Amino acid sequence: MVQPESPLPARVVRVIGPGRAGGSLLGALAASGRWRAVEPLRRDDPVRDAAQGVDLLVIATPDRAIADVAARIEPVGTTVVAHLSGACGLDVLGRHPRRGALHPLMTLPDAERGAVLLRGAWFAIAGDELVGQVVAALGGRSFGVADEQRAVYHAAACVASNHVIALLAQVERLAVIAGVPYEAFFDIVRASVENSVEMGPRRALTGPAARGDTTTIERHLAALDHRERPAYEAMVAEIRRLVS
Repeated sequence: MVQPESPLPARVVRVIGPGRAGGSLLGALAASGRWRAVEPLRRDDPVRDAAQGVDLLVIATPDRAIADVAARIEPVGTTVVAHLSGACGLDVLGRHPRRGALHPLMTLPDAERGAVLLRGAWFAIAGDELVGQVVAALGGRSFGVADEQRAVYHAAACVASNHVIALLAQVERLAVIAGVPYEAFFDIVRASVENSVEMGPRRALTGPAARGDTTTIERHLAALDHRERPAYEAMVAEIRRLVS
């Protein structure tokens, strides 16, 4: 009788800083069935032996703390030490022999929702091949980013997420002033994003700035509160740059 193959043993991961990003990754990896998480380490926990007994140690602290935390961890030759930063390179991980960067290109509002959003997500990776195996376990996709380009890449990620949210907040404020429901704008937002994905930003662009209608733009600016004008004018300038 042919014996069934034994399942491969789960790899072991520990996270330092189980906040939104770290907690999301822990939840997603645990749900994959291919990784086993050990107790994470939090603020003020000793980290000297954090790399002991695990295959992957993820430093999920704010960017400014990564180098200091990494320096306080005793290196282990078989353990990959990785961070989740989009802007930092591998240099912040110092003397660890196996280093990696694993940045999820996804908004993670909380650990529970983030664990779901990470499945199938895009990741910016660098360093040790084990980080690519993490992406594979999550059914995700990945691309490499050189250390010298990570700040530019992360700026693009912030524009794609944070700046879009800030613009939607302006839509909400203006809708309130105009006395119309904010949710009435959702369909045009979705259609604009979908058109940009399918056609490219330039071909998807519509509106007065795209067609050179300065009269309408001036009417908008005259109607807007002075606090709303800088963002509007900045976006008009970007539209003119796109169509020039």
